[in-house]
Amino acid sequence: MITNTEIEKRGNQYPNHIVDFKQENDKLYFTSQNGVILEITILRDSAIRFRYATEHVFEPDFSYAISDDVSLGYNELEVKDEIPEFVITTSKVKIYVQKSNLKVQIVDLEDTVILDDELGFHWEENYDYGGNIVKMGKVCHTGESYYGMGDKASHTNLKGKRVNNWVTDSYAYGKDQEPLYKSIPFYVGLKENIAYGVFFDNSFSTYFDFAHEKRNVTSFWADGGEMNYYFFYGPKMSQVVEAYTDLTGVPELPPLWALGFHQSKWSYYPEKKVKSITSTFRKLKIPCDAIYLDIDYMEGFRCFTWDNKRFPNPKKMIEELEEDGFKTITMIDPGIKIDRDYWVYQQAMDNGFFCRRADGPHFKGKVWPGECKFPDFTDPEVREWWAGLYKEMIADLGVNGVWNDMNEPAIMEVPTKTANLDVRHDYDGHPCSHRKAHNVYGMQMVRATYNGVKKFMFPKRPFVLTRAAYAGTQRYCATWTGDNVATWEHLWIANVQMQRMCMSGYSFVGSDIGGFAEQPNGELFARWMQLAIFHPFCRVHSSGDHGDQEPWSFGDEITDIVRKYIELRYQFLPYLYTMFYRYIKEGFPMLQSLVFYDQEDTQTHFRTDEFLFGEQMLVCPVQEPNAQGRRMYFPKGNWYNYWTKEVVSGGVEKWVAADIQKIPLFIKEGAMIPKYPVQQYIGEIEVEQLEMEVYFKEGIEISRVYEDQQDGYDYKKGRFSLRRFRLRGKENELIIQQFKDGNFITSYETIKLCFHGLPFKISEVELDNEKVNLDDIKLNGNNSIEVSKDFTELHLFGK
Repeated sequence: MITNTEIEKRGNQYPNHIVDFKQENDKLYFTSQNGVILEITILRDSAIRFRYATEHVFEPDFSYAISDDVSLGYNELEVKDEIPEFVITTSKVKIYVQKSNLKVQIVDLEDTVILDDELGFHWEENYDYGGNIVKMGKVCHTGESYYGMGDKASHTNLKGKRVNNWVTDSYAYGKDQEPLYKSIPFYVGLKENIAYGVFFDNSFSTYFDFAHEKRNVTSFWADGGEMNYYFFYGPKMSQVVEAYTDLTGVPELPPLWALGFHQSKWSYYPEKKVKSITSTFRKLKIPCDAIYLDIDYMEGFRCFTWDNKRFPNPKKMIEELEEDGFKTITMIDPGIKIDRDYWVYQQAMDNGFFCRRADGPHFKGKVWPGECKFPDFTDPEVREWWAGLYKEMIADLGVNGVWNDMNEPAIMEVPTKTANLDVRHDYDGHPCSHRKAHNVYGMQMVRATYNGVKKFMFPKRPFVLTRAAYAGTQRYCATWTGDNVATWEHLWIANVQMQRMCMSGYSFVGSDIGGFAEQPNGELFARWMQLAIFHPFCRVHSSGDHGDQEPWSFGDEITDIVRKYIELRYQFLPYLYTMFYRYIKEGFPMLQSLVFYDQEDTQTHFRTDEFLFGEQMLVCPVQEPNAQGRRMYFPKGNWYNYWTKEVVSGGVEKWVAADIQKIPLFIKEGAMIPKYPVQQYIGEIEVEQLEMEVYFKEGIEISRVYEDQQDGYDYKKGRFSLRRFRLRGKENELIIQQFKDGNFITSYETIKLCFHGLPFKISEVELDNEKVNLDDIKLNGNNSIEVSKDFTELHLFGK
């Protein structure tokens, strides 16, 4: 037997000295003597791509993560050949590339080090599968912190943690458990008040070590593929997150009803049970916009079918639910039952749409219907076929949205919980194994679903929900955090997961309120609801194995509390809708961790509980039983207690009273919060007046209100209303200016302004530079006035 001991023991390999450099417009190529090529692409002055090849060869440049609408272009690019390095300069950063070993250092224009290679790029040949295990080592500096990484059940600050991105069905997962349902390999670093971001765009199983193994090293690596990462310079965290979100994309505006309250269970059936649930919502006057049908609506769990005994006339039922204000959402899984009499199965067989093993046979796995085969959603022809399957469900029967579950894909009764690694995929013309395609499988399924639902819902907007996701999946759908548990620990986990997902470019996110597994008591359910109304996606969902989990399931006291908070969400819908508008226009996350809000305050760097809902509401859930309040940290600025109107100055930690009836909720001074009247579902009533809660500030604050028809695409043609309010408070004056954009005509004609904290009694009012009679504006003491929605300047004088 002939052996090559040298090859067997090669281990980690590293680039050596540069022997060639060339520049092609925005791309710079550095080639080492041992065949490593470093490609640096200047996307923007503050967004740089680093890509490494070994053996002089790059893989085809393809990614599912990158949006088609990326902003590109830079103002300055200069390259100098110096000793001992090349120096690349943009208008934001400088990049040093060492000639001896290709190591990279990125600094700002004041030469403050931002990101510095430790071992830098290195690789190890994978003799089991071929290709390389690619690795990157960076220096972790003293005091450096790390955030992001999507769906992780860990502290918001990942310093000292190691995580793995391998999309996994993790039923009843626990705190710090790895991996979970999503792969979003993007983190935000914060060093000496300078924020930066790293996105490792590699769909293989990836790993990140944030100074866990070695306190001075942060590293990331992948089981295959290329070392291909993007660097984003802040220096503010908001700039980093917005740049990453621009790269990976944002969704369209959802229909407004999708931001209402949703009710789900595994499973509501038969039709009589569904009607019983929805009628109870209306009877108890608990607002709700959507009811979900889990897998038991199907015939033998076959996707795109209906159980005719449980649901004899689904079209009629869906119409009747819609008349009562309920949208119907149905579950669709990826596993297709092996059944020659099943039309979906036979179509896929006839067209060769199922995934195959390496040697040719179809991949099979057990899921709810039994033995199943799985479409290859990385094949564009399969995606087009899958999208077309939704015609009957959406266009003919009238289903309003679709929920993709089990799309990791989850496989039962196998140790790996998923498909075999040798399963083959088209990968949009770049054939590969499941090792590479696994993390994007669910993403491509939900992409196909989105295309089908959008096509057949037109001219209405689609609503799609997914469990599994890779970076960029936010372009297609909302998501939730999978099979959580009815425990207080999971209430804490849900809070940090939402913050982390929003910081990772994926804002349309929620958790199963009350927990999916096991059963909450009334107190936990109420506290979870108090938190969840401040999450972009708001849905109760439970396994159904442990008892009922509807808002009225825990006695009258809890029912009243839950109703109060769901009503509060419906009042805040114009504020939430405006948050979503800013998210899709600017990439601004809908929830902000305190460190995102004020990175300069080191007290925020390790806070997990408090967060900003939008820009002007500070929320801090109660996360322990029997609590009558809690301590919470107030970031910079002054904050009005929503319940008592007491003002608290920031930069301190304080005790806040919060019995079972209340969640600590504070409003930023100067804010103007828009509110709608309570309605049982979107469209039940016509809004006759916009109410604005105005919180006085001595100084200037900007607030916005975005509105449109609440569905459809006319907003893309200018049929929207964007009001921008500039509040300026003085000792004895308050000036509010309104700037309006868009040509949508709102249903209301007046705005009611409700004032809080005015330091003077209103004695005189000027509206658009003309003095007005106080009776004409319905002055109510010192509390409120009513003005035309089209005013441009309101001037209050006090005495």
